[in-house]
Amino acid sequence: MKQRKLFCEISPLTYKISTYKCISVRKIQDTFSKDKFAKGKSEELLSVVIYKHNSLIRRRLGNVDLQLQENKAVNLAIAAPKVDKTVIRPGETFSFWQLVGSPSEKNGYKTGLTIKGGKPNKDIGGGMCQFTNLIHWMILHSPLDIVEHHHHDGVDLFPDFNRVVPFGTGTSILYNYKDYRFKNNTKQPFQLVVYTTDEYLCGELRTTQPPEYSYHIKAEEEYFSRENGVVYRNGKVYRSVVDKTSGNVVEKSLIKTNHAQVMYDTSKLEIIDK
Repeated sequence: MKQRKLFCEISPLTYKISTYKCISVRKIQDTFSKDKFAKGKSEELLSVVIYKHNSLIRRRLGNVDLQLQENKAVNLAIAAPKVDKTVIRPGETFSFWQLVGSPSEKNGYKTGLTIKGGKPNKDIGGGMCQFTNLIHWMILHSPLDIVEHHHHDGVDLFPDFNRVVPFGTGTSILYNYKDYRFKNNTKQPFQLVVYTTDEYLCGELRTTQPPEYSYHIKAEEEYFSRENGVVYRNGKVYRSVVDKTSGNVVEKSLIKTNHAQVMYDTSKLEIIDK
């Protein structure tokens, strides 16, 4: 029996109507939310660097049009100053879209790479998930609490190219109803410093006092499997909390289990048949 299409899948018009509805609902929710969103900035940087990371802007992604990579560089350069030097004070929540706003053509954004229905696509403002990927990776190395995070779940779209961040720790965002948010439930302020160079999107997470713990993210049990003729990428991503004084692991938690269908050429992979 043929599955009935969702309203948003009927036509481009119904998709736009559904998107507008979702955006409007989120705006109403945020208007009446009790959350206090981080808005303030400080040109004076907080003194302690918790974590820093640089993310290569132009990456080899299968057969993706290189112009989309150039457009992504433009999009990131527009968005970065809107987040740069934001201070998240105790009790405040960071919202990516609250700070960045609509990634529209009117606001200078260009067509970049997106993922739609588990496949590469393109749209205005595409490539912005690299920004939240960077923020998420830094927040995982901190005591801050992630309160909204969406995955590009179920598919492995591109072969690894100089991967340093474990597969499965990325983010999926859509203005404004798929957001990336974290809350500062500590007693000290934190600050995000983000900027672009010709090659990298650069980030730092800063605070006022050295933390009691350090945080380590590691992928384990990684392998490729063939199941009913389909190849999957498998693995588990763990986060360990380490006491900086004793060096002891005080907590180890599973943050992501990967079982993602591989969408690229698998001929050079070592695959386990199941």
